Parts: sequence; structure tokens; C-alpha cells
Amino acid sequence: MDVSEELGIAGIAVRDHYLQPVQVRALLDCVHERQSRGEFAAARVGAAATLQRDPDVRGDLTCWLREPLWAAEQSLLLGFEQLRLQLNRDLFLGLFELESHYAWYPPGAAYARHVDQPYGRSARRVSLVLYLNENWDQHAGGELQIFNDRDGCRQIQPLAGRLVCFLAVGLEHAVLPARRDRFSVTGWFRVRAASQ
Repeated sequence: MDVSEELGIAGIAVRDHYLQPVQVRALLDCVHERQSRGEFAAARVGAAATLQRDPDVRGDLTCWLREPLWAAEQSLLLGFEQLRLQLNRDLFLGLFELESHYAWYPPGAAYARHVDQPYGRSARRVSLVLYLNENWDQHAGGELQIFNDRDGCRQIQPLAGRLVCFLAVGLEHAVLPARRDRFSVTGWFRVRAASQ
């Protein structure tokens, strides 16, 4: 079953080895270079006037993927563009663009239960998480926890090269605390919407 078929049936798709180890390593090199340049900032919650830092809700740091990009980042975004086109072709989702960033969770950081559609906005339709954590084991924590009526709660380990896609509208999820640095590329395929 491919990503679009699984997403259409279950609302979530998990693909191991979406990236090969050499590709993961190249993206991690980009992450570390951006860290050394001070490009990561503490993530905030809320919207517009209420946007604020609240480490009890969200403890990660983010770095948005914007030009100029390294070759590994350009290659990743090209792959995501192919995925966007496939989802549109197979599921008629009308996905128009991708917004994405690196997410860095230092040890102990987490993200409380939430949805990816900010209040009053409707553009985000499909959430993506691509993990960059080499040699991760189950004792390191950092699982993505997804809540739904059908399965209750599902936990997904943040293994290097693993891609998770899920429908953003109304699907609650959380990131559990990790015991070591946890890295991912996180993004959302968006539609054109009156409220962005």
C-alpha cells in the first residue's frame, strides 16, 4: 500500500526508509550547521497577538526551511513536491504548497496534545514528520503519540528515515519527552483557503 492509499483509508501513513542513511546524515549536517549559526529559535504557541513561548506546552526549537538551501534540503523538498502531486492525483486534496521547518527537541522537551490547524485557520491539510535520529532505540523516548476514535492511541518511534503523514484536520497528537536530542523535518501541505 502506498502513502496516498494508506492515508486515504486510515488518515495516517508511516513509511520506513523514506530516506536512506546517507540522506539522513546529509540533512543532519545541515541541521548542525544551522545550529552553529544560531538559526534555531524557541517554538511558540498561539496565533497572532497571543503568540507566546510556553515550554510547559511546547519545548522544541525550530528553524524554517527557506532559501538559501543546501543540496540535501533541495533534494528533500523535491521529494516532498512529488509526494504532494501524488496525494493530489490520488486523493484530490487540492494541496497547493508546503511549509516546513526543522524541529529540535533537546532532552526532556515535549509537545503537549494539540492539533495542527491553528484556531481560525484552515489551510493545513496534511501533516508530515520526517525523522533524522540515527541509532535511536525505544529507551530514548520521543515518540509521536496520535489519538483517534478508531485506534485510541498510537505511538510511533522517531527512527531515522521514517516518514509519518496524517490528515491535519482535527487529529490530536503529542510528542513525548526524549532522553537525547531528537531531530525531524516537520511540515504541512496546505490548500488555498480564505483563512490562512
